Amino acid sequence: MSDQGSGYAAASELRSRIDTTTPHSARFWNYFVGGKDHYEVDRQVGDQIKKIFPGLVDVAVCSRHFLGRVVRHLVAEHGVRQFLDIGTGLPTGDNTHQVAQGAAPDARIVYVDNDPLVLTHARALLTSTPEGATAYLDADLYDTAKILESAADTLDLSRPVALLILGTLGHVDPVERAQGIIGELMAGLAPGSFLAVSDGTGTSPGMIAASAAYKESGAVPYHVRSVAEVTSLFDGLELLEPGVVRVTDWRPEPGAAPYPNPAVDAYGGVARKA
Repeated sequence: MSDQGSGYAAASELRSRIDTTTPHSARFWNYFVGGKDHYEVDRQVGDQIKKIFPGLVDVAVCSRHFLGRVVRHLVAEHGVRQFLDIGTGLPTGDNTHQVAQGAAPDARIVYVDNDPLVLTHARALLTSTPEGATAYLDADLYDTAKILESAADTLDLSRPVALLILGTLGHVDPVERAQGIIGELMAGLAPGSFLAVSDGTGTSPGMIAASAAYKESGAVPYHVRSVAEVTSLFDGLELLEPGVVRVTDWRPEPGAAPYPNPAVDAYGGVARKA
């Protein structure tokens, strides 16, 4: 088969994997942050949840801003030039490679996701500065061995890497399984590597109700956790200041406009592997 024929076959296979009858977290979140890559079923559950808990929109937007601040901090203050972003989601503005390479053109980024709609947008993600590199890996979060093996094609795992798992581990239950996934991934990264995690938290009745409504929609459930459970994901690592805090409180940039609702139900942090 020609390269063009193989491309058509691959695209057809991806389209066959897209389920437009059930909400999906990547599309649902894309709707909340103002993206365009979602279906009617995602908008319906999104509008339903907005009525139950309008604050979830703030969680989505503020979590995206957290990503940018984390990446800029790691590049500028710790010299990180390699990023492994698991649970990429659909591309919006200020993706990891754009932020990292905007500060350090030689940065190298590997995105990981297994959603077929995300895969169809891989070309939008697979852009890079000439000095750096950006790659996309179709893999499941639970297949940590495959992630590490494939990421090594782009990243030098003998040197520090920043592992980003943002808004993703809530899909993993129980929390001990999420801890195990992080442990396996961090074990494959060099000393001096970093872990950044953020997730929605059950810190208000509205957020808990929103999580329940999302589960009832038929989508893969998202388990909102306690702050203590989110903090436990960093066990064995050295937390950077200010620790595990609301994403709006993690190193806010001087002079930035205040958030309309800074008390969002999402916590996160960054830690270093000794």
